[in-house]
Amino acid sequence: MYKKVPKKRYAITLGLVEKFISKDEKILDLGVENPLSNLIREKGYQVQNTDGEDLDDEFLQLKEIDADVVTAFEILEHLLNPYSVLKNLPGKKLLITVPLQLWFAAPYRNMNDIRDWHYHEFTDWQLDRLLEKTGWEIKFRKKWTNPAGKIGVRPLLRKITPRYYAVYAERK
Repeated sequence: MYKKVPKKRYAITLGLVEKFISKDEKILDLGVENPLSNLIREKGYQVQNTDGEDLDDEFLQLKEIDADVVTAFEILEHLLNPYSVLKNLPGKKLLITVPLQLWFAAPYRNMNDIRDWHYHEFTDWQLDRLLEKTGWEIKFRKKWTNPAGKIGVRPLLRKITPRYYAVYAERK
């Protein structure tokens, strides 16, 4: 189904899942079923995905979902209003990854699919403040690069500039 998966990002994210989430906890993964949620499920975790609804508009129903932990891997940047989503999540634990804003690249947007635009490419402090303001206490942070394996100025910058940011937080 999926030909190419980002091995480094998935390996790091899976390591964070294993570090902070036990297999007896129910996970709500924001976003439709995808290769990463399937990998986590294959590792023995209980994962329920959202159904593709527009979370900018339908965030109140999230509170009603029975989940101990919420994961949001590469989804907050696609929301116009991540504040309302984060404020209305179920559970007491949250594990997020987002792409960081890069000074040498414009935010991503797919001209063939408006749902695949990045409305937010965060700096670390912006995501931290958003989480704190929505009632989450940050317990762990991690950044990593996304080398492209190509030659050029931008690939070199991608080797040394953190591209992804992960945060584990608990409800205050």
